[in-house]
Amino acid sequence: MALRPWQLSLLRLPLLLVPLLLASPAQGEPVEGTVVRVVDGDTIHVKVGDYVEKVRYIGMNTPEIHHPTKGEQPGGREAAEMNRRLVGGKRVRLELDVRSRDRYGRLLAYVWVGELMVNAELVRLGYAQVMTVPPNVRHQELFVKLQREAREAGRGLWRRA
Repeated sequence: MALRPWQLSLLRLPLLLVPLLLASPAQGEPVEGTVVRVVDGDTIHVKVGDYVEKVRYIGMNTPEIHHPTKGEQPGGREAAEMNRRLVGGKRVRLELDVRSRDRYGRLLAYVWVGELMVNAELVRLGYAQVMTVPPNVRHQELFVKLQREAREAGRGLWRRA
């Protein structure tokens, strides 16, 4: 049996990338799994089936705690701890947008615990700032509104000194 051209191109990829490409969920398809590690305020590891996905939250950004050049930024530990409280060890639903992966291969998602969108909750509580990266803009208006409210109320990163 002859291989199709797309199958031949898969053979040329490093073997570690093949499972990622084959298992990459389609847009609109919800993905469910269990959080096995909270990396920081905007990145988690989720066990989906037999593999673990590194997931980067869409639409927001938190201060760094392990960055190679920026080091630890003010508010980073607090954001990571709040993220841990919201998702640590919990079952989550991952909602994808137009682009499903970033340049580092991380799955890009809106992360839900039950009816709570964690991305939005971190912005609402003031632990994250809006960071829009087109084409993933589905909840941009909500995030901007929540950030404005957090800033006006002096929550989280916006706390008055």
